[in-house]
Order: sequence, then structure tokens, then C-alpha cells
Amino acid sequence: MDPRTPCLIGIAQRTIREQPGPEPLDLWESVARAAADDARLPVGWLDSIQIVHTDSWQYDAPVGRLAERLGTTPRHQVYSKVSGTAPQLLIGAAAAGIAAGELESALVTGAEALATRRAYRKAGEHAPWSHAADPRPPYGWERPPHPSALAHGLFLPVHTYPIMETARRAAVGLAIQDEMRERARIMAPMTEVAAANPYAWRRVARTPDELLDRFVGWPYTRSTVAVLEVDQAAAVVLASSRLADRLGVPQDRRVYLRGWAYAEDTWEVAARPALGSSSAVAAAARAAFERAGLGLDDMHALDVYSCFAIALRQACDAIGLDPLDPRGLTVTGGLPYAGGPASDYVLHSTATMAGLLRAQSGHGLVTGVGMHLTKHTYAVWSSEPGGRLGGATPVHTAQEVPVVASYSGVGKVAGYTVAHGPGGAAEKGFLVVEVPGGRAYAVVEEADLLAEAEERELVGREVRVAADGKVNVASW
Repeated sequence: MDPRTPCLIGIAQRTIREQPGPEPLDLWESVARAAADDARLPVGWLDSIQIVHTDSWQYDAPVGRLAERLGTTPRHQVYSKVSGTAPQLLIGAAAAGIAAGELESALVTGAEALATRRAYRKAGEHAPWSHAADPRPPYGWERPPHPSALAHGLFLPVHTYPIMETARRAAVGLAIQDEMRERARIMAPMTEVAAANPYAWRRVARTPDELLDRFVGWPYTRSTVAVLEVDQAAAVVLASSRLADRLGVPQDRRVYLRGWAYAEDTWEVAARPALGSSSAVAAAARAAFERAGLGLDDMHALDVYSCFAIALRQACDAIGLDPLDPRGLTVTGGLPYAGGPASDYVLHSTATMAGLLRAQSGHGLVTGVGMHLTKHTYAVWSSEPGGRLGGATPVHTAQEVPVVASYSGVGKVAGYTVAHGPGGAAEKGFLVVEVPGGRAYAVVEEADLLAEAEERELVGREVRVAADGKVNVASW
């Protein structure tokens, strides 16, 4: 074996349920030290410290503050942008640096304390955390939402993802109630995995019927979407095989990144070539498996990104995976049950997968999703070295459908959702409408139309759209 072959040798996770809990910097330090201990690596030997963007707090110098806490000065430091794919991009870059001989070791960590932030807000207090950035930097988007999406108030994932779900529902010919029941059957087994996971946020097994509770972004219910307000942290340590040998890390505690790939759909939901499916997912999976020299049938365990059901379904459609496959769709319990700590989840799924592959040799697939089903990572991990790493160059970029900012006339619904407030009442409808020259966003505000939208399939239906100077308003 090449002595530069990268391997994952350290893992750590923490979940804090008592609020208020520690700040993100405390969590970073805790899991960083634990992962380094697991790797038998003195923290002073770290060549690289990389941190996934935290939504909880904007620090003045996140990586520098953690390095200071750890008492080390790594020559390579990275703080990521916002994205559910960020952990795999950092891991992939660290592995590439090790394979190229540029690094001997790297720590990748992330933490959120959003449950604690919520506890302080409810108490009418500000979080008393350290080293706040001043001035506060802009939010870490790689690319801000389209002006038309912002004008229509359509930028929250809980509203964009169900639009794609309704498009897929219509495309495969599912009735409204059948889609809901099928979704609950797919996700109920995930709750059982979470119940057995000591790091899961919601450790309660639930039946399909129990998952069909109040709506948030119709047709999604509160119990079938990612739970964001959690206090969780994770870290992994990667090293060259040469350093792992020097540290005395046993072979059965080394896990290898056999191959991974990154692909992109369009950044705007309305611009997607097909709202209910993804060629980018298929391309990322195909490239990752090819680089790993393995296929779906070779996987002993799977963790498919599960912020919303459409992410699971598009992945299953693209790679030919039965959503009820006996291997299961998750090793953690998924984002709605294990926890969805903003951009950080893939660190948790990777750490959990690594622990599983240490305990039982084999191969595992870990996927990631960023933004509005825009960005996709597929990574094949194994107890056996081999394959070729791959990288972050997209293996697929989607062709955009033009987004028409202002439109008046007749259009055809391509996908839609109904936003529900905290009390459960329907508040506003969001539509993506096929119009001459592309697609347009539109809103629906009349109560009787919102009720009808939840009872009858709107996808494929013609609606009237009128531009009022600010937004497009749909009616029928």
C-alpha cells in the first residue's frame, strides 16, 4: 500500500440535550479532542483543521479560535460555506491533500447549538458566547436566492422541497393521500434506527400513522422533515497510512474513502429541468461507484440524505434503490430523527458509518445534499483500501430553464406547496408555473383556494397569473 493512502482513524460525536448547553466553540473543542484521542494522535500533530460553517454563532476567527483552544497552529485552515455537502467536500479535500503528500493529518469538525440559542430566545436573553464577529459577516451562502424567489418569499427549504415533492408525486401518478402514506411507511423505519442511536436527537420509534401529524410545508408534516434546532457536534480525523502505522492504529480501526463524487442541479427550483427528478444525483452516484470499483449491491450499509422525503425519493429513483430495502436508508436515523444540524449532518453520518465499518468489515454509502436539492455528494467508504478518490469538480451541471420574474396570463402548475403557520393553519400557497419562455413563481392567498390545493392535484392544471408589480398572484 502507498504510505500516502488516506484513512479515517478518528471519530467523535456529541449530543447535548440539557439546555442551555455549551457554545459551538466548546463543542468543537470537545469532539476535536475526542476524535484525536480515538486516532491516538496528539492534537499538536494536526496539519489541518477544517470546520463546517455553523449557523448558531458568527465567530471572528472560527478555525483560529479552535486551534488556540487546542494549543496548536496547523498550517492549513479552512472554514466552509453553508451547505449540507460541505462536510464531504472538506473530507474529500483533506484526503486528496494526504494522498498528494501535502498533509499527514487533518481534522474536520462541525457543531450546532441551535437548541440552546432557542432556549435563550425563549427566556428573552442573548446567548453569552465568546469571540463574536464584529462586524457580523454576511451569511455564508455560496450564491444568494434568485431575486424573484426572494420577492415571493420562497427561500426556506420547508417550502421549496415540497414543491419538488408534488411534482414527483404527479409524475409517478400517486394520489395525494397515497403519497403521504407511502412517505410515512418509508420514514417510520428510520425512527427505529434513531431510537437505537445514542447520539440521536429524537430517540423514539414511531409508527407510520404517528408521522402524519400537523402540516408545516404541505404535504410535509412536522414529523417528516429535518429537525434543525439541535445541539450536536461531530469530528473525524484523517491521516496517511504511514502516520497511522507510526501511531499504532490497528488495521481494523482504519476506514478508507474508496471514491466520491460531486454534482450540481440548478440553484433555483423553478429553473430545474425536471422538478421531480435529478440527473445530477444519478451522475454523482455513478461516478462514485465507478471510482470505488464497487456498486450499490456491494454496499453493506447506506445513509441517504433525508432532510425531506423528496431527497430520499430522488436518490432512490436515480440509483435504483428500493426505499424499503432491508439494509435501511440510514445508519443514524436521518435528519428528521437523529438530528439535522444545519450544514453538519454528513459529519455525523460519516462518523457513524465509520464506526459501523470498524465493527463489521464491508462497504458503505454516505450521501449529502446542499441548498434546495442543488448540490449532491456520494461517497463510498470501506474497511478495505482501493479505488480512486475523485474530487469536487462537478460530474454533472444541469441546464437551467429560464425564470420569468413577472408574468400575467395563463400558466400550468409544475409544482406547489401550501405553507402552514406554527398553529397549523394554512397561510400561503407557493407555485412554480410553466409560462411562455420558462417558469415563474406565484403565490396563492385566498383561503378557499388553499383548501382546494390540498384536496385536489394542482400539478398540470392551468391557472390564471396576474403580476401586481411585486409578485405574481395565481388563482383559478
